[in-house]
Amino acid sequence: MNQLLCPGLYCPFPSQTNKYVDVLEEYSLEWVLRFNLLANESAYKRFCKSKFFFLAASAYPDSKFEELKITHDWLSWVFIWDDQCDLSELKKQPEVLNNFHQRYLEILNGAELTSQDTLFSHALIDLRKRTLQRASIKWFNYFISYLEDYFYGCVQEATNRAKGIVPDLDTYIMIRRSSVGVYAVLALSEFCNQFIIPDVLRNHHLVKKLELITTDIIAWSNDIFSASREIASGDVHNLIFVLHYHKKISLEKAIEQVVKIHNEEVHSLIKVESSLSFFSEELDVEITKYISGMHSWIRGNLDWCYESYRYHNLERLELTEFK
Repeated sequence: MNQLLCPGLYCPFPSQTNKYVDVLEEYSLEWVLRFNLLANESAYKRFCKSKFFFLAASAYPDSKFEELKITHDWLSWVFIWDDQCDLSELKKQPEVLNNFHQRYLEILNGAELTSQDTLFSHALIDLRKRTLQRASIKWFNYFISYLEDYFYGCVQEATNRAKGIVPDLDTYIMIRRSSVGVYAVLALSEFCNQFIIPDVLRNHHLVKKLELITTDIIAWSNDIFSASREIASGDVHNLIFVLHYHKKISLEKAIEQVVKIHNEEVHSLIKVESSLSFFSEELDVEITKYISGMHSWIRGNLDWCYESYRYHNLERLELTEFK
């Protein structure tokens, strides 16, 4: 299938790259190889071509190196697991997938390893320890809740695949807002920049609206870049395919609609930002950092999608035991 990538995605936020990008590239394989998360030569090549180090360096341009390394390893863990959810036999086994996720949540909440745990669990133990050396338990609990939401989205997608369902538009949007994992990566911007937004901001309706719009912007741009791979592999979880299927329009017309939706969301984000009122001198500093993190992720994700070969591969993955 021809690549369905298209120009025209609007992004007014500047490209930025962390000054440690070259050092991070040299480091990028160290952690995943230590935990043997790349099970074979194919997985190794796939990881190298994905360039997750570039995503981390672009999405967290102001991070110090140690925080950037930990964040890179979180992204690596999630993307490698995401491939297992989407491309291995797990993709149609929601109950098995849910069992894995419940165990991962136990690990994240402090459970000890057992002989039954996979290397993914061993890697999570390491990530938990290193993260909590540099973050508060309060922030980490927020982060766990966002990962739980991401796991939920993955299970919902597996459920649809098992039943052979193409979700309707509203259902797809609801699932995608979980499976794209944006809330977790935005929390990592707090970690990388060593702040935590106060609850009064985290629970503010306009901040929640900004988070939701940012989630949609990143979800729809990812759907555009990943459309070729997902449609070719028979995966229906893509906004382009959902519009094509339910509205009975061509894929090209569906792409145009998704680009339009994406660009309208970017304009909405800017409009909501301009409506934010003055909180206090201290709170304004925190919300400015948080919104800057949203902009960095929106731009960094786009730059990474153009740079990475992650969505250029149509291979099916074998489920790996990772023992």
